[in-house]
Amino acid sequence: MTDDTPTSTVPAWEDSPGAAASAAPGAGGSSVQERAAAIVNERPEVAVGAAFGGGLLLALILKRLAR
Repeated sequence: MTDDTPTSTVPAWEDSPGAAASAAPGAGGSSVQERAAAIVNERPEVAVGAAFGGGLLLALILKRLAR
C-alpha cells in the first residue's frame, strides 16, 4: 500500500504562480477579494471574527430601525 499524503506543508494557494504578488500587501494587480481570500486561507479565525462583527453590526442597525 502506498502513502498518498502530501509532503508539502505549504498551502495550495501559495504554490500557484503569481501567489506571492497577489498575497503581498499593496500589490498593484491584486484585488480586495484575492487579498481577503489569502488572509482567510492563512488564518481562518479572521473570517469567524469578521462574520461575528458583521452580525453584531446588523443586529444593532435592525434594533435602531425598530425604534
